[in-house]
Amino acid sequence: MSPIELTRKLIDIESISGNEKAVAYFLRDHLQSLGARVEMEEAEPDRPNVFASWGNPDVVLSTHTDTVPPFIASREDDRFVYGRGACDAKGIIAAQVEAAASLRAGGITDFGLLYLVGEERNSAGALAANRNPRGRCRYLINGEPTENRLALGTKGVLRLEIEATGRAAHSAYPELGESAIEKLLEALNRLRGMVLPEDPVLGKTTCNIGILRGGIAPNVIPDAASAELMYRLVGPAEPLLAAVRQAVGELATVKKTLEIPPARLNRMDGLETIVVAFATDIPSLSAWGQPFLIGPGSIHVAHTAEERISKAELLQAAEIYVKMVKRLKQEFGARALPEARNN
Repeated sequence: MSPIELTRKLIDIESISGNEKAVAYFLRDHLQSLGARVEMEEAEPDRPNVFASWGNPDVVLSTHTDTVPPFIASREDDRFVYGRGACDAKGIIAAQVEAAASLRAGGITDFGLLYLVGEERNSAGALAANRNPRGRCRYLINGEPTENRLALGTKGVLRLEIEATGRAAHSAYPELGESAIEKLLEALNRLRGMVLPEDPVLGKTTCNIGILRGGIAPNVIPDAASAELMYRLVGPAEPLLAAVRQAVGELATVKKTLEIPPARLNRMDGLETIVVAFATDIPSLSAWGQPFLIGPGSIHVAHTAEERISKAELLQAAEIYVKMVKRLKQEFGARALPEARNN
């Protein structure tokens, strides 16, 4: 099966976060047909990670099986494959599987593939996999859409819920009530005026107010309101969280729901580089070795109605993955040789 065909088959199996089981079982069967030893591990009930290995891996290629909603079926034209997950990250899976087939055809063994649930929500799959690393893995090549450029760093994530409470009343008599929405709006206005941290490599911390909730009717003073915010971190979360709580003060409560630290990653000679503003599973996969981040596709079309991946870029990614695995295995062998001589 060509990488293009595999990309379309994977896209057409709906796997919105929480519903990854069907695509995991498809990958299990396909990878077993390529001679891999395949293990399924449930990160959460009915949400299995997939780990495929040829020998005892010292290098593992990885990405995620889940997508954001809504499901969008695959289609293609001369240049692109379209559909939900085309570049984030089902095309990447196809490129990595093609790389594995090429490596095996060249007689190379001792590598693996790791496919994880939940990257789009809370890294549940990565956290589970990190509790049970396999083999002697020294290097992890994680796939996300970086336009086939090696990422030198990624921003982190701080996700917060801001909750305000008030007292309900008839809107004709506002003096009898206390508007939670007005409190929330004032809190958010204070947060929008904050000076946020910057980093010379990762750039600026940014904030997105992604969800607002509040009120039951236009003629009722609202007694509850909330907002969900996501900060893209360039440094540690705790100082920013403390500053947010200080700014909000007594207007509302601040609850942390997710934290992913920023990451500074490794170079490899011969690969064009990039710094990306999105977060990945890498901080949750520390037990899987020295991390690299690279993959085909553009993050600018991920999560959109026109999500797509270039066919040429997908095929190029498979070649890049093969070269990276070979180079890392050579480096691992060179490091291990003195140890072997001493034994």
